[in-house]
Amino acid sequence: MNMNEDLREKIRNWRLYVITDRQLAGNKSYEEIVSEAIKGGADVIQLRDKFASKDELINVGKKLRQITIEAGVSFIVNDYPEVTKIVDADGVHIGQKDTSFAEAKKIVGENKIVGLSTHNKEQILEAIRMGVDYIGVGPVFETTSKENPDPVIGIELIKWVSQKCDIPFVAIGGITLNNLDKVLSSGARCITVISAIMQASDIKRATEQFKKIINNFFYHNDTTNTTIYNQKDKTILY
Repeated sequence: MNMNEDLREKIRNWRLYVITDRQLAGNKSYEEIVSEAIKGGADVIQLRDKFASKDELINVGKKLRQITIEAGVSFIVNDYPEVTKIVDADGVHIGQKDTSFAEAKKIVGENKIVGLSTHNKEQILEAIRMGVDYIGVGPVFETTSKENPDPVIGIELIKWVSQKCDIPFVAIGGITLNNLDKVLSSGARCITVISAIMQASDIKRATEQFKKIINNFFYHNDTTNTTIYNQKDKTILY
C-alpha cells in the first residue's frame, strides 16, 4: 500500500469530524473544546478560526497537536497549509477559493492530508481527477456557522457521491441530532459537525450523542456502495 492509499484508508475510518468555533462555544479555550470533543468520541478535530492570526493559530495548533496525538485523533487545520506544516498537523482543509490543491500538497508534503470543500458534481469530479485526499460535501442543510454559506445541496448530492464516487468524503452543513439519520441513510460515512456541538452547554455529551447514533447506524446497516468514478486512476469504471 503506497502513502496515498494509507492516507485514504485512514480517512475512510473517520466517522465523526468536529470543527472548532470558539465564538459559538462561548469563548471556551481551544484546549477545553477539543479535549471534551475527543472524550465524547470525535475521530477528527479541525482547527478553524476565521478571526485568529496565523501566529495565534500556530500557538494554538501546537497545543492541539499534542492533545490529538495523545488521544490518537486526526488533526486538521483549516485554510492554512503553512500553519499545518509548522504545527505538524495531519493535514489541511481548503475551500474552492483558497490555495490550490497542488500548492497545498506541495507545502504540507505528500504524507499529509489535503481536503477540499465541494458543493456540486462538477467540483467533486474535478477533485477526484486532481487526486484530492478527501472532500467535504455540503452544505447539506441550512447552516449558521458561515457568514455567506454556499447554496444548500440537500440529501441528493450525498446519495450521488456515496453511490458513484470512489473518494472519501465528509458530509457537512446544518447536521443535527434530528436529521443525522437522514444523512447517514443517504450514504455518508463521516459526519462533520460545528454548531450542534460547539453551541452545546456540554460539548462532551453532545459529541457522545452524535457518536452513539453513528455507531448504532453502522452496526445495523451494510453501507457497501457501487463505485463508478474511480479515484486511483481518475477514470470512469463503467
